[in-house]
Parts: sequence; C-alpha cells; structure tokens
Amino acid sequence: MICPCCSGKTYEACCQPFHKGDKATPTAEALMRSRFSAFAIPNADYLWETTLPSKRKFHDKGELQEWTEINTWTRLEIIRTPALNQVEFKAYYTDQDGKLQIHHEFSYFQPVKGRWYYVSGDFFED
Repeated sequence: MICPCCSGKTYEACCQPFHKGDKATPTAEALMRSRFSAFAIPNADYLWETTLPSKRKFHDKGELQEWTEINTWTRLEIIRTPALNQVEFKAYYTDQDGKLQIHHEFSYFQPVKGRWYYVSGDFFED
C-alpha cells in the first residue's frame, strides 16, 4: 500500500514504523506526515500520543477517532516548512456528506527528549 502521507513510499517503509512505535519521527514534517496518515488509516491513539502532553487536555480522543472515521482523507500537500518546528500544509478530505474539504493549517511542533510533538495550529479559510 502506498503511504497516505503522499511521500510516494510504501506505508511499511514510511509511516508505519512511527505508528507502531518502532521509530521516532526525525523532523516536524515527518511527524506531520505521520499524523496525516493516522487520520487516513485511522489511528486516533497515535494522534493522541503525538500531541504535546500539556496540550492533550484540549483534545478528546473519542472525538479524534470519530473525526478520522467519518471523513475520507485523500491527500496531503506540504506548503512550506519555514522553521524546524513549523509546517504549513493542506489536508484534503471528503466529509461525511461527500463534499470535498481542505484543512489548511500552519502547525507548531516541539521536540521533547528526542521525540516530536504537535503543539497547536493556526487555521486558514480557503
């Protein structure tokens, strides 16, 4: 299977080792890609685990799982990575009503003890 993160690699050679905990993501962009794949698979546990622990209280794991399941995540476009801890991206998906949607976000990440975590994001209206 081709990895949902649009890297062009197979899932086994790309995001699966991160999802299984066999490897830590080496960069914020790699974490962003693996998180998109977790939306597509779906894998809310991974999304929860890769959110900065101090920020998890602002998210609900059940809602994350539902969001991953009711939408069909089709494509990730990395717009830019202006700093080591920042990634602007567009995530394309089809919602539960069959309508194409674009989630455009400028995300912030933080490394802690050799692991990258999602911190927060600024959202754009496209």
